[in-house]
Amino acid sequence: MSVLTETTVALSSDPTTDPNASQLLEVSMGPQHPSTHGVFRMDVALDGEQVVKLKPVFGYLHRNHEKIAESQNYLGCMPYTDRLDYICSITNNWAYALAVETLAGIKVPERAEYLRVITGELTRLQNHASLIGFLMQDMGTSGTPLMYAFREREKILDLFEALTGARMMCNYMRFGGCRVDAPAGWLQQTQKVIDAFPKFLDEFESLLRTNEILMARTQGVGRVSRELAINAGLTGPMARASGVNYDLRKVDSYGIYDRFSFRVPLGEFGDVYDRYMIRLLEMRESVEILKQAMRDIPSGPIMDPGTKIRGFRPKAGEAYGRIEAPKGELGFYLISDGTGNPYRFRVRPPSLINLTVLEDMCLGRNVADIVIILGSVDIVLGEVDR
Repeated sequence: MSVLTETTVALSSDPTTDPNASQLLEVSMGPQHPSTHGVFRMDVALDGEQVVKLKPVFGYLHRNHEKIAESQNYLGCMPYTDRLDYICSITNNWAYALAVETLAGIKVPERAEYLRVITGELTRLQNHASLIGFLMQDMGTSGTPLMYAFREREKILDLFEALTGARMMCNYMRFGGCRVDAPAGWLQQTQKVIDAFPKFLDEFESLLRTNEILMARTQGVGRVSRELAINAGLTGPMARASGVNYDLRKVDSYGIYDRFSFRVPLGEFGDVYDRYMIRLLEMRESVEILKQAMRDIPSGPIMDPGTKIRGFRPKAGEAYGRIEAPKGELGFYLISDGTGNPYRFRVRPPSLINLTVLEDMCLGRNVADIVIILGSVDIVLGEVDR
């Protein structure tokens, strides 16, 4: 349940003496609100039903992640990354591993690179499917789209559990490769999930895309212009829905992404509908990447034999590693002083950056729109507060 407090304030003059004076209704939505999937508050000023001011308030979930990491060795930091975007722990692992590998000049074996792509794109599928399900729930649907999404998510989490031993906090990546190889039969089961996913997308899209209520509630709502998206540093589906052609899988070609053929879908209007459609289209592209990766995955080692995990002490220096996480650019900035612990550990979380334009998207809209606009951003408070 949301907690609402209301205060009426005169904007210009005393309404008891001036009948034309406007009044502002201040509404605190939070700190627990169903569309946030975490702990978050919005202080909203309303003129009737219309939003004239909005202030995001966060920090309720702050866990001192970055400072704690500076007292851990490099390997000990890996499980902490799981808890950032807890929906997408494997991609969190990947960004951190990439930062350490850049810092220490570590090479990753071919098979490990393919396993990273496969698990990373599976993570994108379950994140985007869940987001659309949650968005429909925020819009007041019966819950059927969310259950459809969670049905497919369960299949992917089953694969993660079989591979890593955990469904959500996978702790799978290691600098220099992956913790374990795929067990017997895992690739075959993964192929079945991938082959069946397009049918789910077809059903999902036919159920939702042309629904009159969905289109009325989302088209033209919560628009972000291309210029604002660039100036605010938005990344991921949020930026691409506004027409910004920026995907780190293409820009940086980190890992082995330059080997795969896939498109980068772009929106035109930057509204809630475009953000919804971009995620549907990106899932289709992820399926194509997965098909290519599953076809070409080689045999071989999954860890660089020259990497010493225990007692790991990279030379003094600094590095920034970034990936195209499901929510946008996830980066880790590390400074090494030559000891076994990071001297500086800093996270660039897409959820926090993408949240900064929330007021711009909500101004002029009504209260009911705020919830679905926030839902279309796709935030996880674990990486907003860190």
